Amino acid sequence: MNEQLRMRELCEILNKWAYEYYVLDAPTVSDREYDRLYDELRALERDTGLVLPESPTRRVGGEPVKGFARHTHIARLYSLDKAVSSEELEAFFVRVQKAGEATYTVEYKYDGLTVCLTYEGGAFVRATTRGNGIEGEDVTAQALTVRSFPMNISYQGTLEVRGEAIIRLSALEKYNAAHPEEPLKNARNAAAGAIRNLDPKVTRTRAPEILFYDINYMDGLPATQLEAHEFLRREGFKVFPYLRHCATPEEVLAAIDEIDVERRTLDVLTDGAVVKVNEERVRAAMGATDKFPRWAIAYKFEAEEAETTVEKVLWQVGRTGKLTPLAEIAPVELAGATVRRATLNNYGDLTKKDVKVHSRVLVRRSNEVIPEILGAVSHVEGSVPVEKPRFCPACGAPVAEVGANLFCTNELCPPRVVQKLTHYCSKNAADIEGMSEATLALLHEKRGVRNFSDLYALTAEDFAGMEGFKEKKISNLLSAIEKSKHIPLDRFLYAIGIEGIGRVAARDLADFGSVERVAALTLEELLAVEDVGEITARSVLSYFADEKNRAELARLKAFGVLPFVKEKVAAGAFAGEAVVLTGTLASMSRPEAQRRIEALGGVCQSAVSQKTTLVVAGEKAGSKLEKARGLGVRVIGEEEFLAMLEGE
Repeated sequence: MNEQLRMRELCEILNKWAYEYYVLDAPTVSDREYDRLYDELRALERDTGLVLPESPTRRVGGEPVKGFARHTHIARLYSLDKAVSSEELEAFFVRVQKAGEATYTVEYKYDGLTVCLTYEGGAFVRATTRGNGIEGEDVTAQALTVRSFPMNISYQGTLEVRGEAIIRLSALEKYNAAHPEEPLKNARNAAAGAIRNLDPKVTRTRAPEILFYDINYMDGLPATQLEAHEFLRREGFKVFPYLRHCATPEEVLAAIDEIDVERRTLDVLTDGAVVKVNEERVRAAMGATDKFPRWAIAYKFEAEEAETTVEKVLWQVGRTGKLTPLAEIAPVELAGATVRRATLNNYGDLTKKDVKVHSRVLVRRSNEVIPEILGAVSHVEGSVPVEKPRFCPACGAPVAEVGANLFCTNELCPPRVVQKLTHYCSKNAADIEGMSEATLALLHEKRGVRNFSDLYALTAEDFAGMEGFKEKKISNLLSAIEKSKHIPLDRFLYAIGIEGIGRVAARDLADFGSVERVAALTLEELLAVEDVGEITARSVLSYFADEKNRAELARLKAFGVLPFVKEKVAAGAFAGEAVVLTGTLASMSRPEAQRRIEALGGVCQSAVSQKTTLVVAGEKAGSKLEKARGLGVRVIGEEEFLAMLEGE
């Protein structure tokens, strides 16, 4: 048999066996049989001086490299926006629903190093790190030691696939047992260190894998994430078997809960779940920010959990009047802190989690916020159910039950008033420096401060006789109050505490230009705002329809509180333009073109959407150009693009 034909035959057989072993985890031959054919291939390569592109011998690991070369990705590799609460997930669902009818996929978020592999004409050509999303480091030599991707594929076009380099927990344990003098701290750092090590032989000793989950670039992306996942699997890339297709947000939440439970038994380090819009057409309509695709989000799980005992349950009153159960627990160490209190969301949450006084519970401390009780672990003979309060523990007013929540019915309930004032004075709101919750509680009790406008009526005499208030402190507080009158509109809309309006939605509403214009918005206009759903829209309408709120806004205006709209920088030839680059420019690289557009006031997008205002089309422009024409987006060529730059 011709030597080259035999080499191709051996490569095909060995790659098939490697795929079965490393990707499918289902070997069909013994190590001895694999080694026998592998040795035959090595001997042929030595005799002929030829190494085929698909040869498994390329994966051995070459000599150390002097440094990492930079490589520009064909399409930008975005990072993911993250959510750490159900409210942030709900905001994501609202944005999706406004873009069109869509379903979702949910998968594990791996904790490793993102890598991008490029194929040309069916052959693997390079591997790079994500880097800044536009440029990454060429780690081809290191990636060649990894067995979880194919050297050649059936797809013959240009392809970029995205995956996460990981080291299994069992592999980490095995490595540390063999290297007790220099153990690796954790799987994430071990994976990043393996891929970004200048010596490929070191990479190989750590036994990293790459789990693939996305197609970053190809001519004509699959219509859905499910199709992309099937493409990767079919072409021989190692994909994680868990992928849920969800029709509703409720199904997404159920899948996240499923991942939260199952991830504890995995041999792979994970730190969350990734939720994506399944349909490419909806993704295109949603587009991306400067950093993240709008059609995907990562839900991050907790940092640490522990068991402890509930000693007592107290009830706190918030600024909306909501009563929140707060558990006093036996002290426990969590994420480097001693925890003595943990929250439950509401009475419904408390009963659902079966929390009782004196019972053992599981406590989570996540994202540096107050710890939360996840649920009861066990009850003891003395476990006592938590009694539902009929009256507010702070003021004695009757309690109203709305769904799973309990509310104090007294708008002048002291803790409720103080919390409302504290929110108004906070850094991201009116930012009245020095006006702490304790100071506001004292002003409410001693001077009857109840409304935001009461703060602006305060004088030095109002602080006279109050313990701890000297002349300097009083002067600083009054100066801070005066300074807060000049407040950006978005922060003011956040400060006044409209239910459901967070900082993001407040920024969107501020685009309308004034409090009066926001107050006049209709339900339809509010629903057209990106981060406002129907419940929040009705909350805005209710706020401005309330006579007491209108009177308070008038008092604030009379005291000189005049919110202003922050001016947006509008200069340069591309000011106000949302620009998509497609094809190849002869005069400059794509990153350089993006930098010059952004320097002249434009915003660069990765995909054409309804928000795109301009497409710059170079040579071999593809589907983006067709889509732009279909949407009626203005298209210019390289000559006109250069003229705009030179004209500037």
